[in-house]
Amino acid sequence: MTVEIKNDVSPQHKAILNEGALQFLTKLHRTFNNTRKQLLDTRKQRQTNLDNGKIHLDFLPETEHIRQNKAWICAPPAPGLKDRRVEITGPTERKMVINALNSGCKTFMADFEDSNSPTWFNMIDGQLNLHDAIRKQIDFTDNKSGKSYKLSPNPAVLIVRPRGWHLDETRILIDGEPVSGGLFDFAMYFYHNAKEYINRGYGPYFYLPKLESHLEARLWNDIFNFAQDSIDIPRGTIRATVLIETIYAVFEMDEILYELRNHSSGLNCGRWDYIFSFIKAQRAKKSCVLPNRSDVTMTVPFMDAYVRLLIQTCHGRQVAAMGGMSAQIPIKNDEKANDAAMTKVKNDKAREVNAGHDGTWVAHPALVKIALDIFNDKMVGPNQYHVRREEVKVNGGDLLNTQVPGDISESGVHENASAGLAYCSSWIEGNGCVPINNLMEDAATAEIARVQLWSWVKYAAKTSSGKVINASYVDQVLKEEGKKVKGVKESSINKAIEYLNDQIKSNWPSDFLTSDLLNILESGQKKASL
Repeated sequence: MTVEIKNDVSPQHKAILNEGALQFLTKLHRTFNNTRKQLLDTRKQRQTNLDNGKIHLDFLPETEHIRQNKAWICAPPAPGLKDRRVEITGPTERKMVINALNSGCKTFMADFEDSNSPTWFNMIDGQLNLHDAIRKQIDFTDNKSGKSYKLSPNPAVLIVRPRGWHLDETRILIDGEPVSGGLFDFAMYFYHNAKEYINRGYGPYFYLPKLESHLEARLWNDIFNFAQDSIDIPRGTIRATVLIETIYAVFEMDEILYELRNHSSGLNCGRWDYIFSFIKAQRAKKSCVLPNRSDVTMTVPFMDAYVRLLIQTCHGRQVAAMGGMSAQIPIKNDEKANDAAMTKVKNDKAREVNAGHDGTWVAHPALVKIALDIFNDKMVGPNQYHVRREEVKVNGGDLLNTQVPGDISESGVHENASAGLAYCSSWIEGNGCVPINNLMEDAATAEIARVQLWSWVKYAAKTSSGKVINASYVDQVLKEEGKKVKGVKESSINKAIEYLNDQIKSNWPSDFLTSDLLNILESGQKKASL
C-alpha cells in the first residue's frame, strides 16, 4: 500500500488511521479520484465560459425529461430522519459534540467543512470524537474549568458533513497524490462507524456540500454504492442531504435528487454559501453587484425564488426541504440587543415553517428552544412533505433577479473587512467557527465578505455617502479593522490583511478562501510515513 502521511500520528489517533481504514481510503481514491478531478476541471471551464458570455445560467435542456417526470420519488426516510424539525450544526471538537448531541435537537450535523479549520489535529481528533460519541464513550472533564461532560440517554441523530470536492487532504498522499478531503472524511467515518451506528438503530448519514451539478451527485452515489458493497450492507442504507449552496446546483435540484434517489434524504437551503456563489459565478456582470450583506435577506427576489423552488422540488419527490442558518447568536449583558437578535431568529424560523420547510438549522444550543417552539406550533406532523407548493412557478429569470433594495454604506465596507479579517486570521490559527459582532461566522459568511469587497472594487461601486470604493480605500479599512481584531496573533491578522488585499486587486476572485489559506495553515508540518 503506497500511503504517505506527512504528519506525525499521535498514539490516540492511530486507531483512526489504522491499516484497514487506509486500505479502504486507497480503494476509494484509486477508483474515484480521477472522476473528481475531471468534474473540477468542468467547473473551471464552465466558469470561464460564463465569464466570457459563451453560456448563461438556466435549467438544462438535456435533463428536462427528469424534471417533467412526476412519477419518480426518493427513498422513504431512514430511521431518525423522518422528523428533523431542528438541527444543530458545528465542528467536531469534543465538548461541542457532546453539547450538540445533548441540545434537544433532532439531529446534529458534525462538520468537517465550513465551520471547521482543517488542521491535522482537528480532522483526526474530530473522527475520534465521533467514533466515541456513537459508542457513548465520549464523556470527559475540562481540565481548565473542571466541568464534566457526558451524553444524555437520548442524544441527537448524527449526520456528518465531509469537505467539498474542491478541497484536498494534502497531508495524506496515495501513489504520490493528495487524496480528496471529502473522500478522506467520508472514508474514515464510514469505515469505523457505519455498522456500529446501524446496530444502534440508525445509519451512516451525510450532508454533501458545494455540489455544482448532478454529475457531482452521481459521483457521490457511486461512492456510496461502492462503500456499502465493500462492507456488505444493503444499498440505500447511506442517506445524504445535499446543500443547495451554489447558483449552478439550484438549476439541477431535480437531477441531483434523481441521481441520489435511493440514498437521498433531501435538500438544504445553504443560504450564505448560496449568496457567495451568486456573486462569484456572475462576477463578470456589474448588475450582480449587491448591497450590504445585511440587506441580502431571504425575502429578496432571487433568494425567495430559490426557497420556493427548493421546497416544491423536495416535496414533489417526498424528501425533506431543510431551512438554513440564522447567523444571530445570544448577546450577553445587553438585554435590548439580545431581544432584537432573538426576534430576528424567531421571524426567520416562522418564515421557514410557514413556507413549508421540514426543519431548520441553529448554531447555538440557546436557540434550540426558540426554533423548536415555532416548528412545534406550526408543524403538527413529523414533516411537511404534504405541502406540495404546486402553485409555485419559478423560472430562470426569477433565480437570477438582482433587484435587491439597499445601499452600500461605509459601515458595510467596514463590516465586511472586519468579518473577513477576523475569520481568516482565526481560521489560520485553527478555529473555523467564530463569533464576530454578535453573529456566528463560518467560511460561508466570510466568503460573502471577500467577494463583496472584490466586486465593489472591481466595478468602482459608490457608498451611500458618495465615496468610490477602490483598492486604496479598502486597504485603509482593512488596516483600521485589523487593529480591532482580538484573540489572535498579530502575524495572523497581517497574513489575513495581505490575503484580502491580494484578492480585491485580482482580476477575478479565487474559488475558495479555504483552498487559498491551506498552505498557511499547514506550515511547520512534521513528516512521517506509514
